[in-house]
Amino acid sequence: MKALAARRHHRATPVVLLLLALLVTGGVYAALASSPASADTTMSDDIETGDKLFQANCATCHGPDAEGTESAPSLIGVGAASVDFQVGTGRMPMQANGPQALEKPVQMTAEQTRQLAAFVASLGAGPAIPTAEQVDPTLGDASNGAAVFRTNCAMCHNAVGAGGALSEGKFAPALWDVTPTHIYEAMATGPQSMPVFNDATLTPEEKRDVIAYLVEQREGSAGGLDLGSLGPVSEGLWVWIVGIGALIGCSVWIGAKSS
Repeated sequence: MKALAARRHHRATPVVLLLLALLVTGGVYAALASSPASADTTMSDDIETGDKLFQANCATCHGPDAEGTESAPSLIGVGAASVDFQVGTGRMPMQANGPQALEKPVQMTAEQTRQLAAFVASLGAGPAIPTAEQVDPTLGDASNGAAVFRTNCAMCHNAVGAGGALSEGKFAPALWDVTPTHIYEAMATGPQSMPVFNDATLTPEEKRDVIAYLVEQREGSAGGLDLGSLGPVSEGLWVWIVGIGALIGCSVWIGAKSS
């Protein structure tokens, strides 16, 4: 027992314990530090692959350095959200010049879109792709979203998001089939003729409220036929054809009977 106690109180014991503590600390640090390094490597790979995708699909119009040309704007500072919206809805790459880029079948995979967005985001700060929480309609206030939408969006997109015509061959598209993420990105980046609603204009919570309101409109009308939800145009046409038509028919029938 005395020998064991002597070994425990040996002069070299503190040094050994210190070395063991340093070894454990180094191992823990190495384990924790490996994740950021891996993330940085993945991001670098995405940017490199995104650069190649850009040169193959976008550089012809936007220029090899994305600084823009006479036929397309600069992409420096537009952010990842703009790329995710334009490419994710098939508007880009654009097939032909026109008043505005039309939605069409998506030409890139989700991974390629993410890589292209990473490359464009690396060129300059801009709106990021929103998180799932930011676009979750169940977390939004549809009644407040209705007020925000009527104030800022209804003059172009119609009061319930049915879309509408603009000048010079442009139009505001219907929003009933647009994903919540793309609705948020459109507000944050202002594609086509749409103004940019940054966080100083519409807060992230207000954007989510707008999404909640628009998703609510997809459930259908509880008051009968919605007539396309185009307001007085379709309603007036219905009244003219059915209502006035019925009155004219009755008048002709009464005139025929009286004669």
